[in-house]
Amino acid sequence: MENKRRLGNHYEHIAAEYLKQNGYQILEQNFYTRIGEIDIIARDNDYLCFVEVKYRAGYHYGYAAEAVNYPKQRTICRVASLYMRIKKLPPKTPVRFDVVSIQGEDIRLFRNAFPAR
Repeated sequence: MENKRRLGNHYEHIAAEYLKQNGYQILEQNFYTRIGEIDIIARDNDYLCFVEVKYRAGYHYGYAAEAVNYPKQRTICRVASLYMRIKKLPPKTPVRFDVVSIQGEDIRLFRNAFPAR
């Protein structure tokens, strides 16, 4: 499990650097709660972005972004809501759910990858 977490941290760091290069301001990484976690929380202009990072070495198990399924999306949304309450952010704060997919050497950013659930 430790190696999997270390591998996850490695690719989350790569994703954070990629986001910075694309104009995002990283606010937090690995925001953990008892109900789940969010890999990266960032600002992109007026949006507060909750970013899920998915990595696959190749295509044998499909596309990395496909792993952000409906149950995962619901968990991310619940954690995002909790984050906003903890940070006392206004409910009208514009939020977005993005996914960074790392497939081998290919990095893709999916802005607004899914709606709030």
